[in-house]
Amino acid sequence: MTGKAILGISAYYHDSAAALVVDGQIIAAAQEERFTRKKHDAAFPRHSVRYVLEESGVPFENLSAVVFYEKPFLKFERLLETYHAFAPKGLQSFTKAVPVWLKEKLFLKKMLKDALSAFGKTEAPLLFTEHHLSHAASAFYPSPFKDAAIITIDGIGEWASATIGRGIGASIEILKELHFPHSPGLLYSAFTWYLGFRVNSGEYKLMGLAPYGHEGSPQTESFKKTIKETLVDIREDGSMALNMDYFRFATGLRMTDNRKWEALFGFPARKPETEIRQEHMDLALAIQQVTDEIVFKIAAHAKELTGCGNLCMAGGVALNCVANGKLSKSGLFRDIWIQPAAGDAGGAVGAALAGWHLFFQNDRVPVYPDSMKGSLLGPEFSDRDIERIITRFEAKATFYAGKDELCKEVASLIDHANVVGWFQGRMEFGPRALGNRSILADARNPDMQKKLNLKIKYREGFRPFAPAVLKEDIPDWFELNHDSPYMLLIGSLKESRKKPEPAGYHGLSLQERLYHQRSDIPAVTHIDYSARIQSVAQDTNPLFYHLIREFKNRTGEGILVNTSFNVRGEPVVCTPDDAYLCFMATEMDYLAMGNYLFGKKDQPPLTRQTERSVYMD
Repeated sequence: MTGKAILGISAYYHDSAAALVVDGQIIAAAQEERFTRKKHDAAFPRHSVRYVLEESGVPFENLSAVVFYEKPFLKFERLLETYHAFAPKGLQSFTKAVPVWLKEKLFLKKMLKDALSAFGKTEAPLLFTEHHLSHAASAFYPSPFKDAAIITIDGIGEWASATIGRGIGASIEILKELHFPHSPGLLYSAFTWYLGFRVNSGEYKLMGLAPYGHEGSPQTESFKKTIKETLVDIREDGSMALNMDYFRFATGLRMTDNRKWEALFGFPARKPETEIRQEHMDLALAIQQVTDEIVFKIAAHAKELTGCGNLCMAGGVALNCVANGKLSKSGLFRDIWIQPAAGDAGGAVGAALAGWHLFFQNDRVPVYPDSMKGSLLGPEFSDRDIERIITRFEAKATFYAGKDELCKEVASLIDHANVVGWFQGRMEFGPRALGNRSILADARNPDMQKKLNLKIKYREGFRPFAPAVLKEDIPDWFELNHDSPYMLLIGSLKESRKKPEPAGYHGLSLQERLYHQRSDIPAVTHIDYSARIQSVAQDTNPLFYHLIREFKNRTGEGILVNTSFNVRGEPVVCTPDDAYLCFMATEMDYLAMGNYLFGKKDQPPLTRQTERSVYMD
């Protein structure tokens, strides 16, 4: 491939990644964790760099620039000023962090050049863009909008924790910033920590737990009042100030002052893997509602500042699909586009695009629906690669000459209550599996959520699953006024699809409420009748669309459970080896990989001529 090629890199914090942009087009992007199998790998993304160069065909020496996603000197400045401001607190943290910075991170430019030298020699300049500008670029440049308001919200970059900007044409202007330690992302992460989940990975769990809280109950309302009166002062423009007497992330080795929080909320910090009680659920709901309020106020102020009818979003908090769904439903903006890799990994894409448009001063032509290519930017494997798996493991597999026949067979298997691993095409970039590295099942099956969580994903039973729905069928199922191709919006189930709650339902335990059949599609309907929706379009992912269409032809319903192809604690699978080993280590029933359908033991594929839907009337 010829043209001006820019390599974007994010690394050394969490979710390292690399992306390659050629003449303004995103050619490839991948997270390092997918290759090393270390979840949230923060190391220099050497495997990802190698992949994006090979995928593009661009020799390393032909790169026009390498762009890193943040500025290390600004980050070090923030570190020193923070310790100075809070001294003498934080001595233990200071003695751990500063030597690492002095030895390594302060000389990041040299570290990067040394790491890049493994790929050869290049005259390309090494550039650095600010963290939140990388987020803003990842949100605006791939979007379909000529101009838009931009908001970025996360834990912390160099100094900024949230920004409001505007994108016009190829330019981005940052209009306002919220600075550390006052951070919506760190506020949410503090509650993630206090409720027994891991920071930077457990925020999804907190979001999934929140609907089990009792909305409007005295306890939930008391928690929310305590948060807003004691922990955080939220202003009308969405800016906020944390009461740092209650937090320890600025100088300590944990997020919260647990003794003070226990006095505030009346219960101690929950230990990981212990029982989840109603007070935990109510506190999760309270902080989710506070976060919804913060996000909405920031967005409303962005609308006021820019006058734009469109909104772009990125940063880790932009992965909070509950807040996103409420913002979408509000009608504040005509249209919303959210970067699917909204966290730090997406900073690699943003850095590369910022290099193309801001450093090299190139124009921009927006693409509809976006230029992320469905976020299908990772490696792809051939049937020959898959055949090596069959030989190596003496695997049981059936070859299908055409994908049409494969889709019909997989639709049949899913209809007969089987769980199928689906490994096709290019791997997704970002945290969501979007139909290429997915585990699929029947959303109508009332036992499927329990089976998937406990026997396949090996994760907490309360965590919900997402529906993948034919784009044109969304109005039949959900109240949603925007497309949601990247699973980043929550929508409510239509009233006609709901089933009534039994008497005394809200007094039941989490487990008793969890498996109540609350809709026609219980496997993807959360306890509050919501779902994290993926709208599947034929032009974006034709094979996945075709599979769901075949399922609709059989059953009348164009909807499937779609969850990421991995188990708890592991990254999404990347290679055929990863997929086969994960398949064999779980209670998945079948694996469709390329043109091959893998089974277990002596189970044969179903014979379509004799099949009948197990959910037909």
